[in-house]
Amino acid sequence: MQLYRRDFTAMAGPCALQVYATETAGAETALQAALAEVRRIEAKYSRYRPDSLLSRINASAGQAEGIVVDAETAGLLDYAATAHAQSGGLFDISSGVLRRAWDFRAARLPAADELEALLPLVGWSRLHWQRPRLVLPVQGMELDFGGFGKEYAADRAAAVLLAAGFQRGLVDLAGDLRILGPHPDGSPWRVGIRHPRGGPEQAIAVVELASGAIASSGDYERYFEQDGRRYSHILDPRSGWPVEGSSASVSVVADRCLLAGTATTIALLKGAQGPAWLAELGLPWLAIGADGRAQGSLAHNTG
Repeated sequence: MQLYRRDFTAMAGPCALQVYATETAGAETALQAALAEVRRIEAKYSRYRPDSLLSRINASAGQAEGIVVDAETAGLLDYAATAHAQSGGLFDISSGVLRRAWDFRAARLPAADELEALLPLVGWSRLHWQRPRLVLPVQGMELDFGGFGKEYAADRAAAVLLAAGFQRGLVDLAGDLRILGPHPDGSPWRVGIRHPRGGPEQAIAVVELASGAIASSGDYERYFEQDGRRYSHILDPRSGWPVEGSSASVSVVADRCLLAGTATTIALLKGAQGPAWLAELGLPWLAIGADGRAQGSLAHNTG
């Protein structure tokens, strides 16, 4: 049995699809179909493409009739509603408008009035969602699927490969992984978890997985430092400011990448209470503090 691999760039990062197969044609066809599924989701929900469904949703803001969405999008909106409720309002896909005030490349702090002008546009509870119709009542409101789109795409790509009969392999979308099954000898995949204060290739832990998914997030993704403080992209939708006391990184293992990724995001948004929330959640997890200290059920994997 041979390992077939397809490397590509999507979701703003390096990605790879890997499957074990006994013949080339079937493997290549399946890999191409899985790649096409990732491209489809990226094109449909990208906020950067004016022709995407997400852009059409956002363009409907302020229109009383709103927009009718398809079943796939409705399912994702239902999921976002559940995540919002279970996170106490912290996981909010309407908070992407805050990026208008935050320029992490320029390392510029927003003025107070900039954030004050944006906060009335933030809040899942302000939306009117009654499947299949979505109404964004205030002009300028936006939805952003960046908080779970990549993880959803990883699960969908895995579903395509599994449906084609491939039981061994993995999907890696910019570091968020969905495992199809173990290597042919039954051994698990060894997954390196990035050191939040090291380079992209420096691992602080290694997790072995034969199935399921793992996702990681942290304050190293987009940030700048000013006057000794790190300002990261982990923004509290209630204040518009970066969350205080968050772990430097969080990784979670779950049966689906979508669940793992959402859990990492919520844990970071909960700040200092994130580790306790993860412990109650019951999924395998690892949180790395700014001081490099590891917490969680996966902490024994650090070294």
